Amino acid sequence: MGDVHEDPLAELAFRLRTLRARKRLQIAGLVQRTGLGRTTVSQALNGHKVPSEATLVALAKALGTDVEPLLALREAADLVPQVYEASPRRVTRRLVGPRAQPSFEERYLSYVTERHSQLTVVGLDLGRPERARWPLDAAYLSLELTERQEDWSASGEEGSRPSVVVKRAEHALAGCRRVLLRGLAGSGKTTLLQWLAVATARDELPEELADWRGRIPFVLPLRTLVRRGPLPEPHDFLSAVGAPLAGAQPEGWVDGLLDRGEALVLVDGIDEVPQEHRGATRDWLERLLAAYGDARFVVTTRPSAVPEGWLTPSHFTELSVRPMSPVDIGVFVHRWHTAARHNAATDTERSQLDDLEAALRFTVRAQRDLAQLSSTPLMCALICALHRDRRGHLPHSRMELYAAALSMLLVRRDLERSIDVPEGIRLTEHQSIQLLQRLAYWLIRNRQTEMERATATALVDNALPAMQAVAGQGTADQVMTHLVGRSGLLRQPTMDTIDFVHRTFQDYLGAKAAIEAHDFPLLVNNAHDDQWEDVIRMAVAHARPAESTDLLRRLIERGDTEDTHRGRLHLLAAASLQYATEIEPDTRELVEQRARALMPPRSREEATALAVLGPGILDLLPGPQGLEHDEVGPVIQTAATIGGDHAYAFLSRFAQSLAPGPAPYELVEGWNNFDAASYACDILLPFKDHLLLNVTTHDQRNALKSLKPISKIQFQESFTAEEIIEHLSPEHTQSLTIHSNHTLTDLKFTRQLSALKDLSIAECIQLTHINDLAGLPISELHLLQFPDESSFDALASLPELTYLALYTRLPWDSLESMPAPLGLTTLRMARWIDTPLRGISKWQLLKSLVINAGPNPAEWREISSLPHLTELHISEYDLAQAAPMPSVTRLQLSPVDADAQLHLIPEIFPNLKNISVNCRASLPDITDITPLKQIEGLQVSLYHADNIVGLEEFNPDNIYLYPRPRIAGA
Repeated sequence: MGDVHEDPLAELAFRLRTLRARKRLQIAGLVQRTGLGRTTVSQALNGHKVPSEATLVALAKALGTDVEPLLALREAADLVPQVYEASPRRVTRRLVGPRAQPSFEERYLSYVTERHSQLTVVGLDLGRPERARWPLDAAYLSLELTERQEDWSASGEEGSRPSVVVKRAEHALAGCRRVLLRGLAGSGKTTLLQWLAVATARDELPEELADWRGRIPFVLPLRTLVRRGPLPEPHDFLSAVGAPLAGAQPEGWVDGLLDRGEALVLVDGIDEVPQEHRGATRDWLERLLAAYGDARFVVTTRPSAVPEGWLTPSHFTELSVRPMSPVDIGVFVHRWHTAARHNAATDTERSQLDDLEAALRFTVRAQRDLAQLSSTPLMCALICALHRDRRGHLPHSRMELYAAALSMLLVRRDLERSIDVPEGIRLTEHQSIQLLQRLAYWLIRNRQTEMERATATALVDNALPAMQAVAGQGTADQVMTHLVGRSGLLRQPTMDTIDFVHRTFQDYLGAKAAIEAHDFPLLVNNAHDDQWEDVIRMAVAHARPAESTDLLRRLIERGDTEDTHRGRLHLLAAASLQYATEIEPDTRELVEQRARALMPPRSREEATALAVLGPGILDLLPGPQGLEHDEVGPVIQTAATIGGDHAYAFLSRFAQSLAPGPAPYELVEGWNNFDAASYACDILLPFKDHLLLNVTTHDQRNALKSLKPISKIQFQESFTAEEIIEHLSPEHTQSLTIHSNHTLTDLKFTRQLSALKDLSIAECIQLTHINDLAGLPISELHLLQFPDESSFDALASLPELTYLALYTRLPWDSLESMPAPLGLTTLRMARWIDTPLRGISKWQLLKSLVINAGPNPAEWREISSLPHLTELHISEYDLAQAAPMPSVTRLQLSPVDADAQLHLIPEIFPNLKNISVNCRASLPDITDITPLKQIEGLQVSLYHADNIVGLEEFNPDNIYLYPRPRIAGA
């Protein structure tokens, strides 16, 4: 066996590291070869834990060595006495003998875990703010994210609707390589990044994110990076965020991780970059993406900071954080009170917290207005804290909540706990607010959310001569220390930086400072910048009646004179109305008049922008009488997104006017924002013969009994086969979609649905075949994101299949081997299925073809040989390689760069009748349609085209623009 050191575990670890070095393997490579977890491999290589026999066998095989000597060392290690110490997460071994030095990578992962594993929670422990910290393990709540599944059927055409998919975060992120995450202030974006960083560093990502495992996380908060100068290159990632390990990192370490695809880059806060620098930020991101295409990226932003499709050319998936559901709010309230009970000093206090939790959970369920205010983690924590502080009594408006929170955090907690003069400093609430306002206003004016402590101290020092009662108590540095330690509003993320616990408090205090300074011109001149939106709203709330009237009129006047920012400024004025305590009637009418000029919304984007304005906008929404076809859905979406009793009544009236015809997609989608049973009976029931239902919760599933018989339905999330078919009628159900189901292993239940013609299966990770469909009379089949190595041989046994959509990796080398029936008339395929189109010509009956990957010249020739092909949809294309296709009369293009190659269209498609061009992903946003005038009578549809050249060359009746532009207030 050879000599065994005093510590055989250290010897075993040393041998494993030596073998790894000889093989020149990184830990990630070893993880991949062995199939073991990163933590398991790391512990074995560093002697943190005695590895199992199975672990050593796998490591020996991967390292190409004999396992017996390693097993002998393991046996000897088991005989050595061990000392263990407990930690919140696991039992970690402390060696008696010498311990191998951890690698830099392991030191860094440990640093990430420690740095990001705690959250500051508003008001969690008023008596001891240093304990107002929440372990990420307990605090993290997997929120719902939405993804808009958008292909050409969702481009805005008449009769087509986009599919909005709602998933829990880990499910939504699964399968994504690059993500742009949108969310409102306090919605949990940063917490999600922290969870990703810590779970990745600990090798504890859930099974849904198995393909994210084995990576090294880098958290890059832009609020810190922009303050320090140019955005960093990879070798500066650690130093740019102030990581103490920066000087010890090996040469080329970050570059190597990125290059090998072993890095997870978490970029937080595009909205915290000044507007004029966001283009440069995108350039920085695109340079990283071009150099390191295999690395994973997650980027966060507030919704209004960047337009939809901002990173689409770089193949980012856009996800949005949904407001917390009633169930999520209940879970959060319970966790907050559990953490508070942990900090409680007495049994009496813990008992009081039990009673408060029960009362608050009932109140939130009973009062919809309060439920709306509680729909983000930040606001929910604030409400929990105020409910505890005020012994069950809560303010009702957002501004009252903020004011009460300031009073609670700044003064009452110390007074009520007899903490008289902490740190030798005693400040009144007014004195604290005056100083904090200075800091907040400086940050806002300088477009930052973080400042040097020296700058903060200087600002306090400048204020002290006018605050003699404070100046007599200590120096500016002592006062600053007091504010950080006792206010509950400031943090010190590093030794030399200061920020607010949340941006919302910064905006609230900065707006108050702006009003007191009469800086109306500054507010109005920056009102077009999304970083100032909340500041403007809160400034209107802080202002006296004459001041708020003046501020709103200035916003309207600026909007009237600036075409570029007119919509944003007029809508911001309308959004601010609900914050004003008192507004003269003429000014209110002026603001509402300008808002009506932007009504009704004509796109999902406009609906989203209007919904942010809150319940006040419902009184301005028209309909349904007199609405154009592209306005009905967005109006419904606006009301459904706002939610609440007022919105419910609006939708009920709207639905009564539309019934009994087909239900607009947005009306069905609104089901997610209200009580399922009542929404089904009051709003959906009149449309029951024309519904495509989307079921995501058990409450919705139980409500199906009110809507029988059901012909078209979608189930999202993990319902069992029995739950899926319980309320379906076999003789009526014609269309069924199963999405994001992680429990189904077969499709036998579909054989009970005798009327089924249209079936969609998407992201069902346990389902690896479609054998149960063999022989069924299905005519339309959609297969999306099946596990790798899945079997689709049953396609050969679907004799009536005419429509096939494949958005999953296929097991064939080309389409020649795909056994789909020769009677197909429609074939749709995603760009990432990696299956060559060779052999597509065998489906000679094809009429419609959707391909999202550019064909090569031979594949173009095959496509052109299809005699009945009349409709072609394509993205990521090169028409210079295409053969003429005289049979195609309908063409849809999705260019990903500036050149849509429209000059080639007349030659390749001489008989074209309709062309649609989706410009969302193309940069720059300029579309020249002049070459299309060569085709007489051509109908041209343009989606999301910001700048169009050549419109005047066409008959206006032959042009369709989405969203429809507003001209002269139309």
